[in-house]
Amino acid sequence: MKPVIDESDLHHRYKKEIVHTMESEPYAQFLGIRLTEIGEGTAVAELDIEDHMLNSHGTVHGAITFAIADYVFAAASNSYGKTSVGISTTVNYMAAGEKGTRLKATATEEKKNHRMAWYKVKVESDNELIATMEAVAYRKSHYFVPLEE
Repeated sequence: MKPVIDESDLHHRYKKEIVHTMESEPYAQFLGIRLTEIGEGTAVAELDIEDHMLNSHGTVHGAITFAIADYVFAAASNSYGKTSVGISTTVNYMAAGEKGTRLKATATEEKKNHRMAWYKVKVESDNELIATMEAVAYRKSHYFVPLEE
């Protein structure tokens, strides 16, 4: 019988390593996304909007909004040190982000089990909800933090 892994303990014991892994994500670094908070199944990140992130109408490109939502989804789903990958997302765009603003994305775990986890994400700009995401992660068998000391 396999030993039961206390993922809450792993999160707290290896939080520094988990944060480092998420902050080292190349695409997030390229865009300038900053992880501001990570908890058990939760994450918050921010992104300052620059001119090259706009669409032809002068508002935040949907791909940028998706990118920050996807990033906090990844951070939240990997927050226990267990390798998790996205398998499904549904995004609803409600308003356009504006040039010169800051996007803030927050991911919250709704439920998880050994193999799957479900998340809700909200993206805000100047305290206005501009997008939501529902996301499902597949939780692999691999942990990227040590299981034994």
